[in-house]
Amino acid sequence: MTWQEGVFLIVAGVVGGLTGSIAGLASVATYPALLLVGLPPVAANVTNTVAVVFNGVGSIWGSLPELRGRSGWLKRIVPGAVLGGATGAVLLLSTPAEGFEKLVPVLIAVASVAILIPRRAPATSDDEPRSRWAAHAGVAAVFIVCIYGGYFGAAAGVLLLALLLRAGETMPHASADKNVILGTSNLTAAALFVFLAPVHWPAVLTLGVGCLVGSRLGPIVVRHSPAGPLRVVIGVAGLALAVELGLDAYR
Repeated sequence: MTWQEGVFLIVAGVVGGLTGSIAGLASVATYPALLLVGLPPVAANVTNTVAVVFNGVGSIWGSLPELRGRSGWLKRIVPGAVLGGATGAVLLLSTPAEGFEKLVPVLIAVASVAILIPRRAPATSDDEPRSRWAAHAGVAAVFIVCIYGGYFGAAAGVLLLALLLRAGETMPHASADKNVILGTSNLTAAALFVFLAPVHWPAVLTLGVGCLVGSRLGPIVVRHSPAGPLRVVIGVAGLALAVELGLDAYR
């Protein structure tokens, strides 16, 4: 890797970390960057997953104020994220991607529309979501989303934000919970890839440094931004990504 490629990956990591901690769109910036520096698709995918572990560290660090008092909710939901991330990683290493790639744009489009649709008043307690759906069906939903997160991950955060916002969470709390869930799922998948897949370590280090910086700033943006416009920006970005992935998958 040349120093120019290293600088390019650091910048891509900052962009990915910022967008990832806000909207779960880190891989939209980081994965193409790895392809541009010459990594083949599978190596780029697994290298991206390992590098984005730094994104989880920075985003959770930045979200600590929103995570206070929510340990009960997170203890129930994190096991599904771990199992989902591991399942997605195994699927990536053992199955062809064609059929799954055709489903991804539909999932992202539905999630983006769900984010854009007005929702009921958010939970008034900071302890955990008050929705019965979030308490009982949330683990299963998170498990399914984290399978996708471990498999590829682009816009997995959009799917999670849609679930959490529809369950009645505020934008800052939904974003903080999303950071924990994605960070856990991604760490699980990355741990498997370290031993079973072709990880490119120089790219992990350079991309990871950028992800750490960008993701630390993201929760600050969410905390001080008006929820309505931020929700619109995330939803529109998700729809644009769904269209782009759909054109690639179906043409």
